[in-house]
Amino acid sequence: VQLQASGGGLVQAGGSLRPSCAASGRTFSSYSLGWFRQAPGKEREFVAGISRSGASTYYADSVKGRFTISRDNARNTVYLQMNDLKPEDTAVYYCAARSTTFYTTNKGGYDYWGQGTLVTVSS
Repeated sequence: VQLQASGGGLVQAGGSLRPSCAASGRTFSSYSLGWFRQAPGKEREFVAGISRSGASTYYADSVKGRFTISRDNARNTVYLQMNDLKPEDTAVYYCAARSTTFYTTNKGGYDYWGQGTLVTVSS
């Protein structure tokens, strides 16, 4: 599967963005998905994950209550609704897919990656 992320941008602190990630292929629903982010000089870190069906989600503590991951299997797209953004959320955001029912927080557990979309939050 090929993943194409978009929807990043520049926003003020307290604002919202909704990056999305579109996938090619007809088997999108057979993949669990994750969003990761990488800030300058830092390791890539897990942000959120969603199961194949969308029934199960999981969030990093740093974004819990502010971010929501969702998917539309009919549109082959996964979304990350980001509210109440903070300057420390500034990073390149990546979507990833793995051929299992459930996500993992381990970046090494994903088979496919999108190219990333930059989110910049100004104070």
